[in-house]
Amino acid sequence: MKERILDHKQVLDLLPDRDPWAHKGEFGRVLLLCGSRGYTGAAALAAMGCLRCGAGLVYAAVPECIYPIMAVKLTEPVVLPFPSDGDTFSANAREVASTYLEKMDAVLIGSGMGQSEGTLALLELVMKQYSGPVIVDADGINLLSQHKNLLRERKATTILTPHLGEYQRICDGISADAIRFAAEYGCILVLKGHETLITDGEECYRNLTGNPGMAVGGSGDVLAGMIAGLVGQGIAPIKAAAVGVWLHGAAGDLSAQRLGQYAMLPTDLLEDLPRLLK
Repeated sequence: MKERILDHKQVLDLLPDRDPWAHKGEFGRVLLLCGSRGYTGAAALAAMGCLRCGAGLVYAAVPECIYPIMAVKLTEPVVLPFPSDGDTFSANAREVASTYLEKMDAVLIGSGMGQSEGTLALLELVMKQYSGPVIVDADGINLLSQHKNLLRERKATTILTPHLGEYQRICDGISADAIRFAAEYGCILVLKGHETLITDGEECYRNLTGNPGMAVGGSGDVLAGMIAGLVGQGIAPIKAAAVGVWLHGAAGDLSAQRLGQYAMLPTDLLEDLPRLLK
């Protein structure tokens, strides 16, 4: 299988035109099920990554135990308090989430979410009942590694965004080959790292943007949100994943040029991203 490599022009060509008569509801409604006590930054970074890629309406659903923090952190997204139990979502959050799902163009689940009975219940709901594209990140992937039937049985589009450690847990020796894994489980795999690989088992992209300064907590949350925002706007999921990865890495390269690799932060990627979308 030939690997495709995108450049800036190709990325811009893949972005949908903005209809001057359109309203915010036509640029994608995206639900984020993210965050837990101690991991408020993950939800905030994912939400801002989603908005920075042009999503019209972003709903950041967080455990109510962290809602007061998130309501201050986030002013542009709609912040929704979902039932919590201890530090993260409770099983009762499943009922609340079900009232939102079918209104959404994409769902992101997992960033900073933690692993509990409540978060597993949410993941099961999304994987089984939501018919739109789902982006599964971080703790969502760790939960899937213990419940791979949810991935195998899902009929709609699923995008996984693991780093190498998360991928090793979910592949569990079944297939260390990313292309075979994506084909076997019917998902899009974004295997993050140096020269990130994006594949659905049939198409394959390799990314050449990015640098070691991006190897810091929170960078992956920004990427997950970016991909969700692009998918929510109707870009074909495999292309949305490849575009998101390219833009994420290129923003990191701009941040490194501006600040140096040692000093740059995930929030700097959000600041530099608009320069690539003009």
